[in-house]
Amino acid sequence: EVQLQASGGGLEQAGGSLRLSCAGSGISFGDYAIGWFRQAPGKEPEGVSHIRGGDGDTYYADSVRGRFTISSDNAKNTVYLQMNSLKPEDTAVYYCAAIRGSPYLPIIYFNGMDYRGKGTLVTVSS
Repeated sequence: EVQLQASGGGLEQAGGSLRLSCAGSGISFGDYAIGWFRQAPGKEPEGVSHIRGGDGDTYYADSVRGRFTISSDNAKNTVYLQMNSLKPEDTAVYYCAAIRGSPYLPIIYFNGMDYRGKGTLVTVSS
């Protein structure tokens, strides 16, 4: 059984930092692209940052580029999302998800992923 578990969310003030972790079991992250998505109340899920396990290629949404950093430890089957300079508009439930192979990262979308984990809530206060 494949499981993805996101953790590390919480309440943070604007300008602060959080680090999210996505731990996987039942799959090898080296064979997948892992994506971080977020969903704010009343909105559709949006892609935040993704990483390909095979070559380490990364993608960042314009709204987070320069503030968030994605990294992967394939040996631990864990992907991290370091979030700095947090803004209130970063408030959302953050999900990690996996898709097999080496997709073109800018176009992967939440409902198109092979596996999706439960989310972790990030709340940024102003």
